This record gives sequence, structure tokens and C-alpha cells, in this order.
Amino acid sequence: MLRVLTRIFTSVQAQSNVKSAAVSRSLCSAALRPASACPVCVLKPVAGSPQSHMEPELYRVPAEVRGMTCLDREAFTQAVTVPALRVPKGVLNKVVKSLRKSTIQRPGVPRVVQDKENSSETDDFRLILLDPHRVSSPGSFSEAEAEALRSFGVAVELQNYELSLTYDNLKSEEVLEAVLPEGLDVTSGFSRVGHIAHMNLRDHQLPYRNLIGQVIMDKNPGVTCVVNKTNIIDSTYRNFKMEVLAGEENMVAKVKENGVMYEFDFSRVYWNPRLSTEHQRVVQLIKRGDTVLDVFAGVGPFAVPAARLGANVLANDLNPESYRWLQHNCKLNKVESKVRTFNLDGRAFIRGPMKQELPALLKDKASVHVVMNLPALALEFLDAFRGVLPRELSCDENLPIVYCYGFSKDENPEKDMVERASSSLGFPLENRCSVHFVRNVAPNKDMMCVRFTLPKEVLFSGDHEHTETSEEPAPKRQKCEEAAD
Repeated sequence: MLRVLTRIFTSVQAQSNVKSAAVSRSLCSAALRPASACPVCVLKPVAGSPQSHMEPELYRVPAEVRGMTCLDREAFTQAVTVPALRVPKGVLNKVVKSLRKSTIQRPGVPRVVQDKENSSETDDFRLILLDPHRVSSPGSFSEAEAEALRSFGVAVELQNYELSLTYDNLKSEEVLEAVLPEGLDVTSGFSRVGHIAHMNLRDHQLPYRNLIGQVIMDKNPGVTCVVNKTNIIDSTYRNFKMEVLAGEENMVAKVKENGVMYEFDFSRVYWNPRLSTEHQRVVQLIKRGDTVLDVFAGVGPFAVPAARLGANVLANDLNPESYRWLQHNCKLNKVESKVRTFNLDGRAFIRGPMKQELPALLKDKASVHVVMNLPALALEFLDAFRGVLPRELSCDENLPIVYCYGFSKDENPEKDMVERASSSLGFPLENRCSVHFVRNVAPNKDMMCVRFTLPKEVLFSGDHEHTETSEEPAPKRQKCEEAAD
């Protein structure tokens, strides 16, 4: 139970730190287009005396929009009636503040309008529009709200007010619930990467994918491209294929994460904004003068911030596009002199450049950090450390600290990670390592990080046979969530 609670807390904390660069979002986003882009709502009073009871339903789905696959914004226009309270201008601001929980909260709809019905008193009174789901009669106000109205001398008399709700006044979930077949789930997570919103649509949503893309773009300022990931990653470099649902086909994104700027072609590399907190967690463990050996560096989310903190970095990635953008981001952040980049497979990097650097690094007092963020496969690469250095260089101090990521579907993912890492190393890590929960990527599937000091029995052992290879394990048909960042 403690592990479950800890995991939930960590997941919530991680999500709260993913801001504009990297954000976990939903199709049910309530974000709006800028006010200047929204037509002014048509507001008109309904003739008749004030009524004591109001209809709580605000927006009824127009039947003609159900099943729509090409977005027709005009079809969503509908006249609705809301309760309104007549308030003297002299106390208007105070009343609005006191009723902030009961006023209408509708995108693009003002909470205060002119009282056109009583034109002779137009300059002295205004109408406050109320949320019909919270206020249906004078008795609906809370005790504090009612007391405030009495103190300001406002008569608690409600009247009907008719307004025309348009597509621009609707929230994303209202549009999508109106369009998709009844009874089917309309929510689907999407992440923001610069100007790109990328999604994982479910099968029943695919016939409506272009409409969904347009709605997401309409309701999220700054999003100019919406893409949908395919379910399978089958390329050597594990970048997923995608389909543009709406907007421009410009895939070069600009992202700011933890104060660091990155640029990359999102269609050619892998980037996951949900790992922002994890990047920061590991980088904060690195001190000025330390050395970071990043085996699967991607476009630099570990390497670049570590270099900015004063670490010396060797960063590697097999994907030529990731390698190119890694170099670009080093220059963009003015750390190219602190980062040496390589375009090798992980095993060749460990037994090549890393092997050459380690003897000198082990003599230094600064720490050596090895980052292996390829959770679908990284554990399989740990055997590359077996006997990587000759026994005569053996030492007990300043051995490299390894951060190796993996996915686990086991009921005890911590134990599972330790056992798999131990098996790959050929050396038991029980009571010699720590396991950190990163995030839940799917039901019963967690991303974990096992951290340990590389045992000297592995690093310097001459007892382990090692077959040289210049290639990573054959690419597997991994799901999108199983790519590295």
C-alpha cells in the first residue's frame, strides 16, 4: 500500500511540473481561442416578469451535429436562457466578487451585461448572469451570498435572460460529446510539444479524427498543428509515425523545459514532455565538474542541462536526426564546448568512447554518471559493462553511478527491475541499488529507474566473456509509450 501511495504522489507531482513545454492534457480541454477571435454573443432580455424558478439545463445538444465528421461551427448555435440578477452599478463590483461561485462561467460570455429592459435606468443598473446549474431560485444562494446581497441592498429577484451560444462559447468536451456517438468515451490524452498537440486516438474516434484535430486547435491558443500517433513503432530509431489531423505540417518544434530551450523535428525524433520532472530529478544530482555519459541521449534532455550546470558530457544517440538536433541544442544553449557527441549504437558507445574515457575518470575525484534512458531496451545493454576494463585498473573508489530505465508490468516492479538488471550484469544488485518510480505509462505498466554503483566485479572482471557487436538488439514492434526520450 505504501508503494502504491508513493507512486500516486510521484505521478501527481510529475504531472503538476509539466507546464507549457511539456503538458499532459485531455481532449476535454476548456482552453479558448483569444477573445478577439470570438464573435460577440448576442444577448437579449426576455419580456415578462421575474420568475422564481429557472430551468437548470443550459445547453442542449443540437441533434443535427451528432455524427458530424466535417466541422460545421454554425450548427452549434443555440438560444439558451439563464437567470440574471439586477444590481445597482454602485455595488456591482462587490456583488460580482461575492457571487463569483454562482456567476456564469462560459467561454466568451460576459458575466455582466446592460439591463436593456429598463432603458430609463440603464445607467444605474446592470444584470449579473448566473450559472443555472447553481442558481435556479432565490433560495439557491448560499448563506454567505444571501447575507452579502442583503448588506448591499440588492433585491434577490431573478429574471430570465436569453443569449445565443455559439461554437466559440462551448468547451471542447461539449463539442466532442455532441458529435461522437452517444455512450462512447470522448476523452483521449494529448501532449503539447511547442505548437504541436500530439494524440493517441482510440479506434472509435478515428472516423472523427479531423474534426477532433480542428476542435483541439480551435480551443488551445498557440496550437497550430495536431497529429495522431500510430500504435506501432517499427523503425530502427523508434520514432513513431504520425498523421496530421489539422493545421500546418511544420514539425520543427521549439520547447522550453526546466529553463532550457530545445529545437527538433518532432516527426523524426522522440520527445516526451511527461518526463520533465524526471530529467530535472537526475540533473539535480549532478555537480559541477562531474562527468555524464549519456548512452541514449536523444536531443539532449539530460545532456544539455547537465552541461549548463558545469558537468562534462559525452552524449550518444543512434538516430542520425537525434544526433543532429543534439548538436544543434548544444549550440543553442552555448554548451557545445562541454558536450562531445557521438552517433553510435549504445553497445558500441559503452565499449568504445566510454571505455577510453573511464580509466582517467576513475582517477578523478569527481563523480561519473551513466544515464541509460531507453526504457524498452536499456536493461539489455547492461551486459556491455562486463569486463569493459582490464583487471589491473581495478579500484574501489569513484566507480560510475548508473541510472538505467525500464518498463515493468510485474506486480512488484521494484523487485522486477532489480532482478532483470542483475541478470543482465551477471551480478546481484539486491541491497546494492535503489529503484525510483517515474510514471505509469499504461494500466499495470510502470516506467522505473534503477540506480546503482557499477560493481567493480563487473567493470574489471576478466571472468565474463563478452561478444563484441556493433548493433543494438533487433528493433521490436514497440508501442509508442515504449520509446526513449
